[in-house]
Amino acid sequence: MTAKIIDGKTLAQKIRAELKETVQHFMKKAHFVPSLAVILIGEDPASQVYVKNKRRACAACGIRSVAYDLPLSTSQTQLLELIDQLNADPTIHGTLVQLPLPKSIDTALILEKIDPKKDVDGFHPLNLGLLAQGRPFLRPCTPYGVIRLLAQEGIALRGLEAVVVGTSTIVGKPMALELLNVKSTVTLCHSATRSLAEAIQRADLLVSAMGQPGIIQSAWIKKGAIVIDVGITRSAQGTLQGDIEFATAQQRAAYLTPVPGGVGPMTVTMLLENTLLAAQHCAGLTSSG
Repeated sequence: MTAKIIDGKTLAQKIRAELKETVQHFMKKAHFVPSLAVILIGEDPASQVYVKNKRRACAACGIRSVAYDLPLSTSQTQLLELIDQLNADPTIHGTLVQLPLPKSIDTALILEKIDPKKDVDGFHPLNLGLLAQGRPFLRPCTPYGVIRLLAQEGIALRGLEAVVVGTSTIVGKPMALELLNVKSTVTLCHSATRSLAEAIQRADLLVSAMGQPGIIQSAWIKKGAIVIDVGITRSAQGTLQGDIEFATAQQRAAYLTPVPGGVGPMTVTMLLENTLLAAQHCAGLTSSG
């Protein structure tokens, strides 16, 4: 068996081309440009790359990106004041704070401060609550990107035994909620899980989101499973790698996402969709929840 590779890059390009047309139609109807404020604190190289990619993607789709590049010395109070300004600004439809933030800043407090109708990352407690209720509005980008990838492949998720490794509020928990909403049977694994191998061996669908290379051994993967590798880290040699050893996993799985080129491009694409959705809501062309 050799797994079919799920190409996130190609699907993302297709969705972005469609999104560009949708944005143009929206602007003719609403008479304003969807706008995303992107806040970056400090000069972390990885964060700078991520933000650069997001801004470039916005430009390609006709979405206005407004940059707020702040020094590492920015205080929590200053950041909260900026978010207040963006919440009140009718020309800004989405607000994104690039994570991780400096340790001196309370990340949960910052994310909760963002207007949930402008929370294009989908991290606000209200948006996570709507997802939990099965009536999502702005959805966390990476988990939703995974759902879209699986749908593109025509994979029926109802009734599958799904195992999600990692319980972050960015990926793991909302991924579990997305899968519950399509009637998968979900197991969430974490650092205190007693037998990770046994849980993974039962999985028809495995989503790994730990960011720890090699944490999942390919021998644990059920033959014919669908394997989604969300983890991404940079090796000492500068190469990007996932949680799972790709070559050996490819011999057991039926479907497999590569790193890079799998989930990553879809995450940015869902951010663009969320920004347009937020702008549509602002224009009264849609409704939340």
